[in-house]
This record gives sequence, structure tokens and C-alpha cells, in this order.
Amino acid sequence: MTTAFETLTEPDQQRLLALARRSIEHGLATGRPVEAEPERWDPRLWRPAATFVTLHRKGKLRGCIGTVKPIRPLPRDVAHNAFSAAFHDPRFVPLAPHELADLAIDISILGDPEPLTVVDEPDLLRQLEPGVDGLILQADGHQGLFLPAVWESLPRPHDFVAQLKRKAGLPAGAWSPTWRFYRFGVTSFGDSKASA
Repeated sequence: MTTAFETLTEPDQQRLLALARRSIEHGLATGRPVEAEPERWDPRLWRPAATFVTLHRKGKLRGCIGTVKPIRPLPRDVAHNAFSAAFHDPRFVPLAPHELADLAIDISILGDPEPLTVVDEPDLLRQLEPGVDGLILQADGHQGLFLPAVWESLPRPHDFVAQLKRKAGLPAGAWSPTWRFYRFGVTSFGDSKASA
């Protein structure tokens, strides 16, 4: 399974992480994300991408927002999602200025979702590759997504899928042959801020 932007260099990653942090700082000052301008970016990076930006503070999740489909150029998507993770994740109060100093930022760039053909839940569980696969569930107007990093806290496929169903607003034991599943890979990287 291929992932998007696999050829990102270390300087590319550091620049995107700096952009994410700058967008959060700009959000604290203005209430808006920073605008990434195309002339400041290499054309190979200025192409549509679906990203998630995850924030941690003192080892705990502090926000995570992303896009499933590539709708904006990579830098703009990172800037937008960093701002949204800091100020619009409904699970958390908006980030306060004093939290910025020890905020750790992770960026995940999603590869193209690959539809899974499954006959039942045991078949789905057999097909999943723990630690590698991200998973999207679309079911009866509900949707849930787990990044591959979620395997760290839910290493058993049964638990991973049960929690994904709950995230989508469905009972953990439910199943329907009409549900659709998509797996995806990610290119992930984070900054060097201490998260402990």
C-alpha cells in the first residue's frame, strides 16, 4: 500500500511542522489560521493532500483534526488542520497561550483510501494489518476514521474495529453487509517537543 508524499525530506517535514506551529500561534493572535502562499513552497509539495494534525501536551491528546479527501494543497491543509486541532476539536476547550510552549505536533499525510471487500467482521479483522493500516468506516450516514497510530492504544484488531464503530456513533457489536471499509497508509512525522 502506497502513501502520499513518501519522498518528503527531513527539511520538508521540519518546514511543515514549523508551519503548523505558526498557524496555531497566528490563531492565538488573530482567531484565524495562517495563509500558506504557493510562491513560498516547492511545487512538488504544492499539490492536494489529505492530512491530520494531532496535538499532544504532557503526553495526553490535546486535539486532532483532519481531512479525508485531498481538497487543498499540502501546506494549506496542514495550516488549516493545525489551527482547527488547536481551537475547534469539539472534545477540548480551545488551546490557551500558556499551552503552546510544551505542545507536541504530529502530522499524518494520508495515502489514497483502498476499499476493502469483506463478507463479515471476522473477514475484516483478518485483512487488517495492525500498526500499519488506517481505517475508515462508512455506515448508514455515519463515518469514523482511525489513523494507524491508534493501534498503539488498541493493538487487537477486534478492539480497534469496536472502538471505530463507537467513534462513528454505532454500537460496538453491530454489523451490516451494507457498511463500507477503506484502509489507507500514512506518512507521519512529529516535532521534537517533549510529550512527557
